[in-house]
Amino acid sequence: MFLLFASFSWSQTFAQSHQIVNQDSIAHKMQWFADAKLGIFIHWGIYSVKGVGESWSFHNKQISYKDYMAQLKGFTAANYHPQQWADLIKESGARYAVITTKHHDGVALWNSKCGGINVVKNTPAHRDVLAPLFSALRKDSIKCGAYFSLIDWSYPDYPAFLKDSNRYEIRNDPARWEKFLDYYQCQLKEVLNNYNPDLIWFDGDWEHSAKEWQAAKVRKMILDHNPNTIINGRLAGYGDYDTPEQNFPVTRPNLRWWELCMTVNDNWGWQPQDTNWKTPYQIIRIFADCISMGGNLLLDIGPKGDGTITPQDIHVLKELGKWTHKNSKAIYGTLAGLPEGHFYGPSTLSKDSTTLYLFLPGKGNEQEVIKGLDNKIKSITVVGNGMQLHYDIVGKISWSPVPGLVYIKVPANVQDEYMTVLAVKLDGKLKLYRGQGGLK
Repeated sequence: MFLLFASFSWSQTFAQSHQIVNQDSIAHKMQWFADAKLGIFIHWGIYSVKGVGESWSFHNKQISYKDYMAQLKGFTAANYHPQQWADLIKESGARYAVITTKHHDGVALWNSKCGGINVVKNTPAHRDVLAPLFSALRKDSIKCGAYFSLIDWSYPDYPAFLKDSNRYEIRNDPARWEKFLDYYQCQLKEVLNNYNPDLIWFDGDWEHSAKEWQAAKVRKMILDHNPNTIINGRLAGYGDYDTPEQNFPVTRPNLRWWELCMTVNDNWGWQPQDTNWKTPYQIIRIFADCISMGGNLLLDIGPKGDGTITPQDIHVLKELGKWTHKNSKAIYGTLAGLPEGHFYGPSTLSKDSTTLYLFLPGKGNEQEVIKGLDNKIKSITVVGNGMQLHYDIVGKISWSPVPGLVYIKVPANVQDEYMTVLAVKLDGKLKLYRGQGGLK
């Protein structure tokens, strides 16, 4: 992965692709993604043997390249049970999953015939570890995504290997760059042909321009193979949606489709010293904020080199699953919720805009407030148990068009351990008062 600035700067890829690609033409294929809301990211590779940083650890000289690549000898996948992985992902409530097929280190997780290093030929695993996972995910009706690094810091014709003497300028040796282009595009074709992923999740585009990557050609190649394949926003401006990394948006992004990718602790792959695990409540709150602003959450886990998923990852996914299954009506297939100022918390809206879902963080107040709701309320119930709640309209003046405040009584005995969700059924499509009070 490549960390964005902590100030949360959106990548430029979506803005560029918005001009290059007619967004209306991809609305149909993006629908499952928009409805899915939750995905699980899996970073797994030889870096998971010793638990060092994926690729960046040798690039930044925290470990020698030789010692990093020595992990090839320890990648056994001995405890890798892909159906168990898929079942856990399904239990979490995720509707799609993305796995690293090849990170910047250049180690492919399938038997590539294009050259380079792969776990079938070069590790004790001696098998394609992608095929059984894709099969298991599809058995569980989960959409399949393939992370693919454009960068390959192990390939001799890539011009930025370790930033050392192997570096060359493309303009000075275009034939060498062409060799790399043929190589990476050959591998990408293998991923497309072998697994037919629903989503291609590129990474590493920052090192070269769209022209140098041949991004337009690559996009066409993907869509010629399967016109329904979704492409993330890291193909130098030729993607379908943007994917901010780790840093959460403070205000609703002005984007049609977006996805926050975020780790369960502080690192993408397994690192034994990293014990800064996010709690189930924190993950659920982040997830609710994402869908409230019209986005998805791609939550990352990092299995060990032998294929073991850590107890902490399992705990978070299972607790997340208990909550998502209970509140599924308020999550999947919904739209972004209320604009800022109408409710102090996340919210979503049914596709027909007649049911408003309110998310109450933690053990909330026994009274919640909606401001500026210019609808009559048919009912308010607790999602997951159907209990009807009482509400009052406060401050409504008979001669004024300005709506009153809706106070909802939420008894402590109906509140969820992590986040209670209320369904507010309206008399028609959502109407909001956005004025400044009085007759304005």
